[in-house]
Amino acid sequence: MNSTSKNIFLFVAALVIVGVVFATINVNPTKRVDISTIIQDVQNGTIKSITVNGASIKATLNNGTKVDSTKESTESLSTVLKNYGVDAKKMRNIKVDVTEGTGWNYWLGVILPNVLPLLLIFALIWFFLRQMQGQNNKAMMFGQSGAREIQKDAKDKVTFNDVAGVATAKEELTEIVEFLKNPNKFTALGAKIPKGVLLMGSPGTGKTLLARAVAGEANVPFFHISGSEFVEMFVGVGASRVRDLFAKAKKSAPCIIFIDEIDAVGRQRGSGLGGSHDEREQTLNQILVEMDGFEPNNGVIVMAATNRPDVLDPALLRPGRFDRRVVLDPPDINDREQILKIHAKNKPLAKDVSIRILAERTPGFTGADLMNLMNEGAILAARKNIKEIPMHLLLESIEKVLLGPERRSHVMNEDERKVTAYHETGHALVAHLLPHADPIQKVSIISRGRAAGYTLKMPTEDRLMRSKSDYIDDIAVMLGGYAAEQEIFHDITTGASSDMQQATQLARNMVTQWGMSDKLGPRTYGQHGDMIFLGREIHENRDYSDNKAVVIDEEIDKLISDGLITAKKLITNHRDAMDRVADKLLVQETLERREFTDTIGLPPANPKNLMQPNT
Repeated sequence: MNSTSKNIFLFVAALVIVGVVFATINVNPTKRVDISTIIQDVQNGTIKSITVNGASIKATLNNGTKVDSTKESTESLSTVLKNYGVDAKKMRNIKVDVTEGTGWNYWLGVILPNVLPLLLIFALIWFFLRQMQGQNNKAMMFGQSGAREIQKDAKDKVTFNDVAGVATAKEELTEIVEFLKNPNKFTALGAKIPKGVLLMGSPGTGKTLLARAVAGEANVPFFHISGSEFVEMFVGVGASRVRDLFAKAKKSAPCIIFIDEIDAVGRQRGSGLGGSHDEREQTLNQILVEMDGFEPNNGVIVMAATNRPDVLDPALLRPGRFDRRVVLDPPDINDREQILKIHAKNKPLAKDVSIRILAERTPGFTGADLMNLMNEGAILAARKNIKEIPMHLLLESIEKVLLGPERRSHVMNEDERKVTAYHETGHALVAHLLPHADPIQKVSIISRGRAAGYTLKMPTEDRLMRSKSDYIDDIAVMLGGYAAEQEIFHDITTGASSDMQQATQLARNMVTQWGMSDKLGPRTYGQHGDMIFLGREIHENRDYSDNKAVVIDEEIDKLISDGLITAKKLITNHRDAMDRVADKLLVQETLERREFTDTIGLPPANPKNLMQPNT
């Protein structure tokens, strides 16, 4: 029940209660008569007793009937009877009882019926004034910070033990924890506590989780807020919220302020974003002043997270504001193994599950991806009514995270299945026979996501750098499906559209960004600006001539053409092996690594691929 419904319910209930009270007060079991009837009964001698209470007369007849009447409050009963000419002898046989108009009967009978309506009116006025006051308070609180506080004694605290894989980042942040726990250790040597820590990394690498772990380890209050919560349509509101946030934090010092997605307010000033609306810049200016201005800011550490450090204002990144920048990279194989173990703690795994193999099959996965992987495996096991999570469901979860769920309802006709089988076999065959391509882990013609089929290949080890030869082979593998359709069916379908887009983008990056063109040399071409619309860049500073643009197109065309020639040559020379793999795919729809290797009957061009585990 919301607030409005609750207030209406209480109001109706109050009216019902008042009505019941009035009904109770006004209930009169006696018969109401006028004073002349009472006088006539006295003269007839039919009245047994009379009770006088102020102006009220209650009479009891000889037969037990009770009647009520009213006289003037200034006249006594004897005076009224005398004025009506009643003989005094008639009153001698009647019991007369005169009472004072005091006590509860007086209040309930006389004053309360008159006062209660007034009280009800005043109560309604007070109720509506309170509601209006509440709205005014909300309006006055518009400029206050909406930061949520996690107390230092919270039960669901996160510590560094709950964060795996980011050893370097944890080492950097451990000093922040030491500062908060034992500041004298550092101040004795003249060291000052860092004012700001910026966590930088791609989405899902654990920036927010690491900030919570710092608060849990340091055992101090933790204020967290999103950068977008500062920005409003009214100029000055964001700056007011920043002032209020730091005022609250100073009262709780030592403490931590965590601003998630700080690029929402920390973008570089003067970039032209926002037009005449400068609320974001006003908010940024206030953050700069609060972090390092005239007033001291002792004991308050500002932590912020962003996956776009390149767009932040230089004044925000200078020493004295964000003194430390902690980079969170995607986890390597050992880190992925530790992360998977953390997310597998509360999950019953089958005996055949190997966390190490899962870590090997998930290069490029972030911590969030690995958590999603384990969760999807548990969901699949629950769907199949299995008490333990087996290895094959976790491997299926990897594909679900990468490509999406299986679309068994997407039924292809025989021609489409055959084209898809040869298309995926083309990718797999070219990757298997090129020395710098990643080894094939799985080939399938079962639809997942938007793909009619897929070829899953994984690197043998984590790599931070890749060579030109690697990318040349990658382009050939991407075009393997296109080449297979041309060579086998002498036609092409729309199934290769995504492959062509990826190959074209990779070739463009090789030529314009990575200096991998012999003709153009070691320089970059084109500077992307900060003009973004609907999440895409709409501006590029073209720093090259039209003649260079022609050479860029020629070099891109050459890389793609050479890749297509390589793919066609491999497919033509090994047509028998390709037919064997495609025929088997049409029968069982999916081939794992060992099945693919046995079916193709050709040794891999890269000897390292032979050392891959049988998964």
